[in-house]
Amino acid sequence: MAEEKKKVKVAFPHMGYIYIAWAASLRKIGVEPFIPPYTSKRTLSLGTKNSPEAICIPYKLIMGNFIEAIEDGTDYVAMITSPGCCRLGEYGKGIHNALEDMGYHANYVEMTLYDGIKGMFDFLKKVSGKTDYVLFAKAIVLGIRKVFLLDDLQAKLSYCRAREVHFGDSEKAFKKALKIVDEAMNTRAMNKAKKLAFAEMDKVQLDENREVLHVDITGEIYLVCDRFSNQDIVKELGKMGVETRKSLTVSGFLKDAIIPKIFRKGETHLQRADRLAKPFLMRDIGGDALECVSDVAYADERGIDGIIHISPFTCMPEIMSQNIFPAMREKCDVPILPLIMDEQTGKAGYLTRLEAFVDLMRRRKRKLMMDKKKQSEDVVSGVNN
Repeated sequence: MAEEKKKVKVAFPHMGYIYIAWAASLRKIGVEPFIPPYTSKRTLSLGTKNSPEAICIPYKLIMGNFIEAIEDGTDYVAMITSPGCCRLGEYGKGIHNALEDMGYHANYVEMTLYDGIKGMFDFLKKVSGKTDYVLFAKAIVLGIRKVFLLDDLQAKLSYCRAREVHFGDSEKAFKKALKIVDEAMNTRAMNKAKKLAFAEMDKVQLDENREVLHVDITGEIYLVCDRFSNQDIVKELGKMGVETRKSLTVSGFLKDAIIPKIFRKGETHLQRADRLAKPFLMRDIGGDALECVSDVAYADERGIDGIIHISPFTCMPEIMSQNIFPAMREKCDVPILPLIMDEQTGKAGYLTRLEAFVDLMRRRKRKLMMDKKKQSEDVVSGVNN
């Protein structure tokens, strides 16, 4: 018990369900994951109060997560940082300095994106004080496997939620599946957890004949992945009979930035972005702008009913991508709903816009089906004549 108390506690910001993967990797190397309370209105209030006014909502929420974690006794706060045009590269320094000014002196540690596996090894070495690279490799593989499984389960949840006979059954099954995944701590347990988690989801009674719309969600990755900051858009759309697909996911990011090329299967999101965005945006301008522009073209290519673009207020890369969307209409005939989020965004107005967009997509889909049916009848009539 004495040894257990000496374990270093490491906290990290919330972004959807990624805490499950983070926690598994840290436990694997003997470090205690300190999981702060899930992001709430209190978190947002703390972050907003101690952040620059014009900074985007992900910064404010991360700041709030760290304040709550430090107040509850964590030893380290861990932050992801990035080079390039996005302000994420400066988040770490800004948050660290602000915490120090507020009198919070917890150890601060960063993991730089695009350093790949090396960056993850360096991070685990810092927080654990160990140099067991075999153990680190096992921890990284475990965390990555959980990320991919969590994203697959969220896709399954979206499929089920749009078709469930009894509202809420999918959510209950998903929570049970999350618990199963959280408890798995090695390869054999992960293989078993995958089967059990999907078996749990398969218990949900579905109406396969229901008219379902298909919508892609793109935008800034934090807002796309985090259900608090996007006001649980996937759930709200599911209630309306919409199956969603997140274009930006943590697993997709790992394929681009962390996983070595020899282990990748198929085209990555960034590779697809380079291919599809070029007619409209020639170079990366920071953030997820290049990916978002390509996601519109990709949605149109697949005949998706609509695409929703979620961005934080004041996010320059996403402002740029939203200004490119109108120019894409000649080649990409897909409805687009832009949503700009900040701490002032109200639920009622937000839902009204979603409902109107769903109604537009449903009427458009029915009209396209009627036009297609009429064309087929005209062809048959012409042949008979």
